Amino acid sequence: MEYRQLGRTDMKVSVISFGAWAIGGTWGPVKDEESITALHTAIDMGVNFIDTADVYGDGRSEKLIAQVLKERSETVYVATKAGRRLNPHVAEGYKDLEHFIDRSLKKLEVEALDLVQLHCPPNEVYYMPEVFDALDGLVKKGKLRYYGVSVEKVEEALKAVEFPNVQTVQIIFNMFRMRPTERFLPLAQEKQVGILARVPLASGLLTGKLTRASTFADDDHRKFNREGEAFDKGETFSGVDYETGLEAVEELKKLKPSGMTMAQFALRWITMFDAVTCAIPGAKRPDQARDNFGAADLPPLSDAVMAGVKAVYEKYIKDPVHYLW
Repeated sequence: MEYRQLGRTDMKVSVISFGAWAIGGTWGPVKDEESITALHTAIDMGVNFIDTADVYGDGRSEKLIAQVLKERSETVYVATKAGRRLNPHVAEGYKDLEHFIDRSLKKLEVEALDLVQLHCPPNEVYYMPEVFDALDGLVKKGKLRYYGVSVEKVEEALKAVEFPNVQTVQIIFNMFRMRPTERFLPLAQEKQVGILARVPLASGLLTGKLTRASTFADDDHRKFNREGEAFDKGETFSGVDYETGLEAVEELKKLKPSGMTMAQFALRWITMFDAVTCAIPGAKRPDQARDNFGAADLPPLSDAVMAGVKAVYEKYIKDPVHYLW
């Protein structure tokens, strides 16, 4: 496993880390026993960073992580998110997230949270210095060690890193979402801001396992959120039309080097970018964990393969997606 420095923090984290959305819910049926085994498998393979949120299964994800970490002796860092529990979900609510922080401290059974990220807040939040002042106050209280943001749009990421104590930005970055490479990744590297690449497999499209015949459970966002009915459309298949995505994946399969799965190919592509600290694929089962985290040990992709991936993006994805997020 390769490890990279997470921005200006004291954390050096696994380049492929564990995204814990799926073990909380809205990804179809999930069994806690399998989720626990998947987490153990990830740690066995060298993963030392887990990303979750207080709304993933209404705390279910955080509780499972706490359960697993009580059984491990390794140092494993946990990042969580706050803000999406606000009802209504409005910018003003982000001025006081302490009650949500306290809830996560209890669920994760820790005295201080390693990293708290604003959870895709309304755009106005990035123009409210008092929100970030409040987070500074929580650091001083010892309730969290560092804070960052999880964003929908590149513009939000660019604005967020203007605040000096934003240590990390979590952003959708994958073979179907390349816009961050243009301005944001270079700026983040310059400012030493850690980058967490979320939705790295485009909600499963980039695993190459989905087909036109694939079906999704009623509680799976890949069924109920394709047009943004429940939350931002960009969270589901990275905002790519399902049929178009399948066509693009067929082209990407032709570029995949031998000796790796499509999921590993997609993850290795992300880690080719030095500005990215880690990718955070989800895993509901141990076999998914083994496949995902095996990507950390693969050789670099060639310049020709990288150019080929970009050509597929420009042919199928760029026009409908690039400027939306």
